[in-house]
Amino acid sequence: MERNETPGATQPLEWTVTGMDCAACATKIRGALERLPGVDGISVAIMTERLKLTLDENQTGRDTVEAAVRTLGYGIVPRAGGTQNADAPATAQDHAACCGHPHDHNHDHDHAHPLAGSDTGSHQHIHDDPADRGKAWYQTGKGQLVVLTGALLGLAWLTEALTSAALGRWAFTTACLIGLAPVARRAFAALRLGQPFTIEALMTIAALGALVINAAEEAALVVFLFAVGEVLEGVAASKARDGIRTLAALVPKTAFLETGDGPQEVPADSLTPGQIILIRPGDRIPADGDILTGTSGIDESPVTGESLPKTRGPGDAVFAGSINTDAVLRVTVTKAAADNTIARIIRLVEEAEEARAPTERFIDRFSRWYMPAIGSISLLVILVPPLAFGQAWDVWIYRGLALLLIGCPCALVISVPAAIAAALSAGARRGVLMKGGAVIEATARVTQVAFDKTGTLTHGRPVVTDIVPLNGTPEAEILAVAAAVEAGSSHPLARAILAQATAAGIAPLPSQDARALPGKGASAHVGEGVAWVASPRHAAAEGALDADGLAEAARLEAQGKTAVALFRLGRALGLIALRDEPRADAAEAIRQLKRLGIGTTILTGDNPRTAAAIAGQLGMDYRAEMLPEDKLAAIRRLSEAGGVMMIGDGINDAPALKQADVGVAMGSGTDVALEVADSAILRDRVTDIPAQIRLARAAMSNIHQNIALALGLKAVFLVTSVLGITGLWIAILADTGATVLVTLNALRLLGFQPEERG
Repeated sequence: MERNETPGATQPLEWTVTGMDCAACATKIRGALERLPGVDGISVAIMTERLKLTLDENQTGRDTVEAAVRTLGYGIVPRAGGTQNADAPATAQDHAACCGHPHDHNHDHDHAHPLAGSDTGSHQHIHDDPADRGKAWYQTGKGQLVVLTGALLGLAWLTEALTSAALGRWAFTTACLIGLAPVARRAFAALRLGQPFTIEALMTIAALGALVINAAEEAALVVFLFAVGEVLEGVAASKARDGIRTLAALVPKTAFLETGDGPQEVPADSLTPGQIILIRPGDRIPADGDILTGTSGIDESPVTGESLPKTRGPGDAVFAGSINTDAVLRVTVTKAAADNTIARIIRLVEEAEEARAPTERFIDRFSRWYMPAIGSISLLVILVPPLAFGQAWDVWIYRGLALLLIGCPCALVISVPAAIAAALSAGARRGVLMKGGAVIEATARVTQVAFDKTGTLTHGRPVVTDIVPLNGTPEAEILAVAAAVEAGSSHPLARAILAQATAAGIAPLPSQDARALPGKGASAHVGEGVAWVASPRHAAAEGALDADGLAEAARLEAQGKTAVALFRLGRALGLIALRDEPRADAAEAIRQLKRLGIGTTILTGDNPRTAAAIAGQLGMDYRAEMLPEDKLAAIRRLSEAGGVMMIGDGINDAPALKQADVGVAMGSGTDVALEVADSAILRDRVTDIPAQIRLARAAMSNIHQNIALALGLKAVFLVTSVLGITGLWIAILADTGATVLVTLNALRLLGFQPEERG
C-alpha cells in the first residue's frame, strides 16, 4: 500500500470495519491500535462499522493498522470519501448501524469486496466473509460452525451410548478441541496485541480446564452453546442495522437528466446542483431539489415517516428518496448526492456514536476493571478452598471456571449502545434525527422547551396584510423600496414582501450593500441613500418613526400581526403588516408537552403584542423583542431549573440552539441551524417534539432495564456457580443468553410508537 513519507505526515483516516457485534469489539480494536506508534484519536463506531484515527505514517503505515485489525479477525477496507486511496470503496449500504461480539461474525454486512487476510493468519478467521451475506444462518460460516460442533457433540453422545464411557470421553474431547480451535486462535491473536481479557480467552481457558478435570462432555457442550450464542448475536445485530441499510437504499441508482438531446439516464450520484431531472410517476426522487414544472403527490413516508402524500408544485422542495405518485415532474437539483437528505441522515447516524451517552461512558469505564476483577475472584475460588481448607481441587477448579465464564461483561457493555442504536433508527424512520446517545439522554431529562416563533410554531410563510403609507409615500414606492432592501434575503418576512411586490407587478429598485441586522431587520443602499426595513422600535430609536407611527404599529400588532417599518435616514416611508398563522398541530404539541410535565416558552424577536397573541392561542409563556444574545441569556436562565430544549429554524437561533441542553432544528430551517443543532425534525411537525421526548424517555427506560437484566443475571449465576448449583454450560448460557436478551429488549425500540395515542 502506498506510504506517505513526507515530514509531518499525520492525517485523519477512516476505514469500514466489518464483523463487530458488541462494544467489546470496539474495545479490542481500540486497545490493539493504541499500542502502535503514531496512532492517535482512535474512534471505533460499532453501529456504523467505522474506524477513525489520526496516523503519522512516518511511524506506522496504513497497512500495519489494517493488519492489526485483521489479526483480531475483523474485515477492514478504506472508507469511501476518506483521504486514503481506497482500492475497494465502501458502498452506501456500508453505513449501517448496530452493536455485537468479537466472535465469528458472518452475518449480513453489505460490502462487496473480499477482505484479504494478513500474514498473521487472519485468513483462517471467519468473522466477515462477504459471500455469507444474504444467506440463511445455517449457510454462513458461523452457522456452519454451529452445525459442525452440534454434529460432533451428537456423535460423541452416540459413541458413548453405543460403546463405553472411556471412548465417549475421547469423542467429547475431540468435539471440544475441533470446535474450540478457531476460538483459541482468536484468543491468541488478541493476546499478542495486548488483549488478555477477551471472551475468546475465557472460553479457551474454561474449555481446556474442563478437559483437564475430566469434564469433557461439558467442555464440548460449552463450545457448542458458545457457537449458538454467536449466531444469535449476529442475527440480532444484523436486525438492528437493517433500519439504516433500508434508508441508504432509498435513493435510486440512476436519474433521467434533461439534456439538449433529450432525457439521458445517468448515475444519480453524478448529479450536481443546477441540473434538471425528469421524474416519472411511481419513480423515487434521486436528488434533493425544487420542482420546476408539474404538480404531483409526493409520498415522503420513506424519508420522514409522513403517512399521507402531499401535493407539491412549482417552487416546492422535494427530498431524495421520496416517491412521485401522480404526474411527470421537472426538478432542479439543489444538492449533490453527498449532501442530500438521505446522505445527511446517514451522516448524522454515523456521527451520533461519537456523542456517547454519559451512561455508556460509565459502563465502558466500569467494564475495564470488572473483567480483571472477576478473573482474580475466579483464581481465588480455585486456590483458596483447596489450599486453605483441604477441599477437592477438581470441584473448585470447575466452579472457578464457571465463574470465569459468567464474568464476561458483554451483556453489560452492549446494554447501552444496543438501545441507543435502536432508538436512533426508530427516530430516523419517523423524521426525528438525534445526533447520538448523549442527545437521547439529555432529551430524556428535559423539563423546559423554548420555541422560536417564526417558522417553528408558525408556518414561516407570512403574507402581507396591510401597507400603511407615512409622510405621503405612495404604496408602490413603499413596495419597490422594501423589496429592494429584502432582495436576496431568505427570511420569511423578506420572502413575503417580495411575493407581495411580485403580485402587485412592482419590480424592486436596484440596490447594493445589503446587510442583515440580527434581531432588528435589514438595510441596503437604494437610490439616493440607505433604506431600512426594521422593527418599529428600531425605527423609533433611529429617529425615523414618530409617536403616531408607533401608535399605528401598535394597532396592527394588537391584531396579532407583525409590523415592520420602512424608513430612510430620519424619515419613515411606511409600515408593512404581515401575519403568520400557527401550525395546525402547534396547540396539540403544547398540550402534549404539558401532559409530559414540561414547561413551554416562546422566545421571539417579534413585538410583544404579536407574541402575546400567538402565545395566548397556544397557552404558552413568551418573551418578545429578543436579539440573539437575549435568547442566549434566556436559555441560560431557563437551564437553572433543569434541562432545556430549544427549537428553532434560523441563523438567529444558532447561538441559543448551541447553548441549550438539546438544540432542535426544524427540517425546513437553515443549514446553519441544522449543523449547530443536536437534533432535527424533518417533517416540520411540532408534535414531533413531544414524540422525540417520549422516544428518548423510552430509550433511557430500556437502558435501565438492560443494565438491571445484565447485572441481575450475572449476580444470580455468580452465586449459584460458587455454591456449585450451576455448572459450565449454565455459565455460558448466562453470558450468551444475557447478551441476546439485552439485544432483543433493545430491538423492541424499533417498533416503539412515540406519537401520542388516544
